[in-house]
Order: sequence, then structure tokens, then C-alpha cells
Amino acid sequence: MDTKKQLDHLLQRRAEARLGGGQDRIDKQHAAGRLTARERIDLLLDADSFEEFDMFKTHRCHDFGMEKSVFPGDGVVTGHGTIAGRLVYLYAQDFTVLGGSLSETMAEKICKIMDLAMKNGAPLIGLNDSGGARIQEGIESLAGFSEIFLRNVMASGVVPQISVILGPCAGGAVYSPALTDFVVMERNSSYMFLTGPKVVKSVTHEDVTVEELGGADMHSSQSGISDYAASSTEDALDYIKRLLSFLPQNNFESAAVIPCTDPVNRHSDVLASIVPNNPNAAYDMKTVITETVDHGEFFEIKEAFAPNLLVGFARYNGVAVGIVANQPAYLSGVLDIDSSIKGARFVRFCDCFNIPLVTFVDVPGFLPGTAQEYGGAIRNGAKILYAYAEATVPKVTVITRKAYGGAYCVMSSKQSDEEARQHSAVIGGSDLQGTGQCRTKR
Repeated sequence: MDTKKQLDHLLQRRAEARLGGGQDRIDKQHAAGRLTARERIDLLLDADSFEEFDMFKTHRCHDFGMEKSVFPGDGVVTGHGTIAGRLVYLYAQDFTVLGGSLSETMAEKICKIMDLAMKNGAPLIGLNDSGGARIQEGIESLAGFSEIFLRNVMASGVVPQISVILGPCAGGAVYSPALTDFVVMERNSSYMFLTGPKVVKSVTHEDVTVEELGGADMHSSQSGISDYAASSTEDALDYIKRLLSFLPQNNFESAAVIPCTDPVNRHSDVLASIVPNNPNAAYDMKTVITETVDHGEFFEIKEAFAPNLLVGFARYNGVAVGIVANQPAYLSGVLDIDSSIKGARFVRFCDCFNIPLVTFVDVPGFLPGTAQEYGGAIRNGAKILYAYAEATVPKVTVITRKAYGGAYCVMSSKQSDEEARQHSAVIGGSDLQGTGQCRTKR
């Protein structure tokens, strides 16, 4: 075979691989209002930046007639590309190939990408759309999940890990997204649960829909697993691009400093009157945040979950920071189990990736009640205290009105940081117990 025939043969094989499970299945995916794996990659990455790996890899299963169902790529597209010029590694499960089910070889492809992301210090993005384990492969498929989970753990705190749920994600498959730093789900198209509605019905006799059990809105507001419920695939991928702009490539680097045109000495009349004279009156802490950060841009994380505590990213003079703030407009900004877990996880992420922390405090204490005590308010409240005390990134705490009791201690009090305790100064008109307005500068 001469060179031209070899090249033509290679191009033909690539064209076949790009069809995944075939044009009929692609048409069904489109008819359901969903994009294919490759279309999602094209939306996410810079144009012509994707370099694909293992395009022709196929499964090795010969049981249950599987030798008759062989597709190049075996249900996942893997490789690297750039987002705004920054290197990222990613995999996108292809539902048109055997429902995107995980096989031994698919797991090998995903693990290879995860290893390369850690080796080269670049973010890892997973676009999930899978029916779960490939039942024909039995334990080999389950072993593949375990290999992926191990790498999720090893990559934690080393490179940012982001999961996007764009279709089904059930059973053991949900653990990989749960082990990553951020999870984004698409409304009315994706779901996550360990056991489906039919199993729930047979065991507990509860009637529940897929959306109620594991939809994007439920996980964004109730369980807190999802950081954002996107209205569409495009919305989900745009959210990822914005999120990445605040993050470094890995734990050895810092986030990029963006040239800032917002004057650092900009005056704000709003801040002079935002805190009500009535100590029991509410106000919106988001206004305080947006008035102080560059251009009023606050990128909130987990907005619908535990809204009594705000977390997210912003910039001061072009430097990316993580913001944690009590929200007096919801439950008076009280701390509870969910908000403690939310805050602790965010603080620890920022500490891992060298992102300074700014904390706005207006907290009356911890939420009382048997439900909180029985649910482990002490144990979970200690998590946010531990996270702040352990964090070595720069920390600035602003007490806008009050900080009472144990809640003062856990909300980045200066005494919880040995170095800051020795060198910090107090600015404001009150004492450290937060009986009036004061601000702690680190």
C-alpha cells in the first residue's frame, strides 16, 4: 500500500471514529435536544486546539456477543486543548456508543488523561454522559471505576478538577464527580443518584421522579453536590470558562493577575449606609461584596445551596481571591450544618491553590435546634474552623456588624491564625467580640 492509500485509509478511519455510535444514534441525540461529545468539546475549547488521544482504541470483551459491537474510541473522547489559551485535559463520554457505558478500555483512556493532567500540571475537565458500568464486562468495568476514583483522590489539591453532568450519571459513576472540586449540571437533561426511582419505589415505597430524586435543581439547592444548575449545555460550558479564569493551573502556581482599570481608591456611598441602624434589620451582603471588588464582578459558587453563607471568586486590583461571607438577608446569616460544610470545602480549595481569602462577617451565631444538634452541628461547624486555621494563604477578615459566640471563632478570627494573631491590627469602632462595627486587617 503506497503512502497516499495509507493516508486515505487513516482519514477514513478517523471519519468513522468521529461518528461514534453512528449517524442514527447521533440523530437520536440531537432529537433529544442534546449535543454529541465532540460537539461539546468544540464548544468548550478554543478553535482547532483539541488534540485527541487513543481515537481507535476499542474494547476487549468477547462475552455476550460484545465482539459484534465494536466502535473506535469505545465511548469516550479524550485529549487536551486550550481554553483562553490555557492548557486543559479533558474527557467527554459519548452516549451514542453503548450508552456511554464504562468499559475496561474506556477507563484506561480516562486514567491516561488524568495521569497526564497531574504530570503536566493542568486542569482536568470531565464531560459526563454515561449509563454507568458496562454490565457485560462485570468486575472489569467496576475495577475501571475504582482506578478513576483513585486518580481523583490523587489529583485532589494538585490540579483543579471540574465535572460537567450533561446526561445520566447513576450508581458508582456518581462518585468521580463527587470527588472533584466543582460540579455543574444541566437542567432537565442530567441527573445523579445512587439508586433510581424504581429501586426507591420497590424498597421504600416512595413515588419520586428522576428530577426530584437527582435533578440539577435538587442537587444545587438540597444536597449541595452541584455548584451550578445550567439552563443549557452552552450555559454550563460558559460557566466552566468563567470559573477557570479565577483558578491557577496547579497547586504550584497562582491565578493570573488581570490588568485592572477599576481604581483602588474608588469611593462608594453605598457602603456608608448599607448596614441598617436597627441591629435586627437585614441587608444584602452581596451588595457589600460587589461594591468592593473589581468592577462589581462576584462569581458565586453554590448560590442556591445554604444561601445564608456566600462563597465565590472575585478580584481586587486584578488579583483573584476567594470570598466567604455571611448573608444577613437569609436566616440572619446564621451558621448551620450545610453552610459550615459549604464554607469549609471552599476555604480548603482556595488554600490548596494559593488563592487569598477575604471573609465578610455578620453572624449572630449557630442555628439552634434538635435537628442541628442531632445532625452534627458541632462536628460540621468544626470543619470550617479547621479549614480556616489550617489555611496558609493570606486572609483578610471584615466584620461589618457583629460576630457572636463560637461563630466569631470559626469565621476566620485572627486568633485562629498564629502568624496573623501576632501581627494583625484591628481597625474599627469596637472590640474583637464584634459588639459593634469593626474590621480586622491581616
